Amino acid sequence: MHQHEIVKDVRHWLDTFVIELNLCPFAKRELMNEAVKFVVSDASTEEMLLADLQQELLNLQEDSAIETTLLIHPYVLQAFDDYNQFLDIVDALLDEEGLLGVYQVASFHPNYRFAETAEGDAENYSNRSPYPILHLLRESSLEREIARHQDTSLIPERNIRLLRELGTAKLQALLQRTD
Repeated sequence: MHQHEIVKDVRHWLDTFVIELNLCPFAKRELMNEAVKFVVSDASTEEMLLADLQQELLNLQEDSAIETTLLIHPYVLQAFDDYNQFLDIVDALLDEEGLLGVYQVASFHPNYRFAETAEGDAENYSNRSPYPILHLLRESSLEREIARHQDTSLIPERNIRLLRELGTAKLQALLQRTD
């Protein structure tokens, strides 16, 4: 699959899933301001992905016009358990680089599953994406957005309620790009 098609799939997911369903009230503005960087990693190993992650963190440090980066990695960490374990390595990297509190990495995966949920539970779709993605966010920007919105603590509850109402069949359909 070509990188262009992968980005189209992720862009579709952002537009029709994350933004249209308002799962993240902060996403639309950054996308409209073209402050979201889409990076498709060719990594086929965890080590290669970690190097790509380090590079994208450096790019964020050097370019203030980039508000957030979606590091899409379609060729590595396809199994959710492996992906989930890799997040510990990501946290360790942020700590080693002195970037905890500067950047945050949110996680999205086609088979995302929260602890204490069944695989098919609708709430898992809040973090399901067409490909595994490491979402790099600036902590300062996130804090600014949280301050602008009322009751951000209610977002997860609202999302769970909405996703359960829509049901898994509808959610699966929304994840598919049909053009």
